[in-house]
Amino acid sequence: MESQRGYRVAIVGAGPRGTSVLERLVANHRDRGETGRLHIHMIDPYPPGPGHVWRAGQSRLFLMNTPSLFPTVVPTGELDAAPVAGMSFEAWRSAVVAGSISDVPPEDADEARSLSAADFPSRALYGRYLAWTFARLNEMAGNHVVVHVHATEATHLHRIDGTNRLALADGSTVDADAVVLALGHLPAALNPEQQNLQDEAARYGLHYLPPNVPADLDFSRIPAGRTMLVRGMGLNFFDVMIQLTQGRGGTFLPASDTEPMRYVPSGKEPKLVAGSRRGTPYRAKARLQSYLPAGVELRYFTPSAARLFADAGVQPGFDHDLWPLLQRDVLWTYYATLARVEPGSIKGHPREFLAGLQELLDQKTVPGSPTLRNRIRGYLDEQVEPGRLLDVEALARPFAGRKFASAQEYQQAMVDYLEADAAGSALGEDDPLKMAIGALNAGRSLLKEIVADGGLTDESWLAELRGWFEPLVEGLASGPPALRIEQLAALARAGIVEFVGPDPQFEVDPETEQFRATSPWVDGAAYSATYLMEAMMPANRVSQNRSALLRHLLEAGLVRAKQMLGAEDAPVPTSGLDVTRPPYRPIGVNGRPVENLYVLGLQLSSVQWGTSIAAEAGAPVRQGGRTLKDADDIARAILDAANPAGAARVTAGFAVGPG
Repeated sequence: MESQRGYRVAIVGAGPRGTSVLERLVANHRDRGETGRLHIHMIDPYPPGPGHVWRAGQSRLFLMNTPSLFPTVVPTGELDAAPVAGMSFEAWRSAVVAGSISDVPPEDADEARSLSAADFPSRALYGRYLAWTFARLNEMAGNHVVVHVHATEATHLHRIDGTNRLALADGSTVDADAVVLALGHLPAALNPEQQNLQDEAARYGLHYLPPNVPADLDFSRIPAGRTMLVRGMGLNFFDVMIQLTQGRGGTFLPASDTEPMRYVPSGKEPKLVAGSRRGTPYRAKARLQSYLPAGVELRYFTPSAARLFADAGVQPGFDHDLWPLLQRDVLWTYYATLARVEPGSIKGHPREFLAGLQELLDQKTVPGSPTLRNRIRGYLDEQVEPGRLLDVEALARPFAGRKFASAQEYQQAMVDYLEADAAGSALGEDDPLKMAIGALNAGRSLLKEIVADGGLTDESWLAELRGWFEPLVEGLASGPPALRIEQLAALARAGIVEFVGPDPQFEVDPETEQFRATSPWVDGAAYSATYLMEAMMPANRVSQNRSALLRHLLEAGLVRAKQMLGAEDAPVPTSGLDVTRPPYRPIGVNGRPVENLYVLGLQLSSVQWGTSIAAEAGAPVRQGGRTLKDADDIARAILDAANPAGAARVTAGFAVGPG
């Protein structure tokens, strides 16, 4: 490592992933016993640690969709270099409660005490953990690592004689030997439909609120008593819902033995009319004491089964090879739970039914064999009451093909659906559907490992994994805490929220000069308003981004969007950057990797699946902890380049210094 000026690293994006790279650089630098100076420049207009999405000061009503026990930015176990500072979020929360971490604002300490490991913290509290982690890393960096914080945006990168010169928005520059792009969520251009709505809104003087990070929204712009159309019923929807109700002084009264949860309005709420393609929100998380149900065990979709494809030199397809294995686990989990908690739903003896089902599922055939699939379906039709049969794919569209005679009929169907979903969550491991979703979620972690870095055919990635399975599993396994579903049902009963219906159409009606929302499946469902909000994040597509830095990198040819071969070998642009295998160097327009430039996080969405999911505490680093392994791979590559002689010693197994 250069002894005078030292080796210089710029991490663009100081949120959770940038913080993980910093942690891995510090840990590996110490593990190798390096004595050369390492300068690490953290570049982000938002505070280091929380970054943009998790920054402190946002509404405490904005909740995470994972429990306290799940997230971390610091690894444990498998990686060679042990962490030098930091811990998982739950370990930090417990330490705050125990009083061993004292420099925490009182309101954050109060929230930490109010939670258990299985509860869902606010994003503000998670941001406090990230800020603490960054501060601790800075303190523990040691004499040979210097951390510089630049509270501004990087706008350009110039390659000058082997050096990366970053131009910053404040007029300064940073020279770096290596640059890590940990950009996170970026502003994005609107898609054609959104752009048309925005243009029409401007023409008629309407109020169109485009996709945004919820903490960036100015909710005061939305007047009380007015109707607002909301497009999208994913996670952002619940932030909008709660901020415009409880956030305006409304009160939720807990359910009693005789009454469900009730909402008492403050009178300051708007009326929300929500719509999404499936017509329903994401399903609620089950109430569990662990991230995955303890009773879920994958029997068929296993690492050893997945390795068979690689050992045979086969690049699997999702629908033909992988989904049939995971589907067996989902079916077994569902029906085993059903036989345990509702034995009356089984026409014969539950034990004999499960033995017959297991015999079918255990058959060693081609995973997607139509013959076996038909035999399983026939067996279940014979043995299970019709109302308790599981059609996994149909869960993506719970009202598919159903016509509603009136808007009132649809509202009641939605309330019934929400109440049933919340009741299932309350049952936890005693609810067959929530257990089946738990099996899907368990499979998702392994699936992320299998399909990473070209582990799936291009056509299957585009049309199958991303085409139908991703929306299915997102809507089932990535939902909010059950409390939010209970609250939505209460708001619907109170008339504060109404639902458009499946496949909604949002447009501007030139006759009324207002936004209009309708559903082809609900007769009489027509809602008009002067406000329309897109309840979703900006699109995570590099071709649509409005980041000055990423646009410059694309224009300069230093990076390019990855293309895959779709149907009939037609090239299809994908959402992420084209990169090498780990440590993920971008591939320029000349088709060559760009040295000393690395990519981590959301912009890897074309070589990894589920890049928006945080690292899971204690998970294998090739599955739930993959982000931490990626950060470690990048840190090790940077340190290898900084000190080639030291890298050779490490490779040979003769590294010196603390281990």
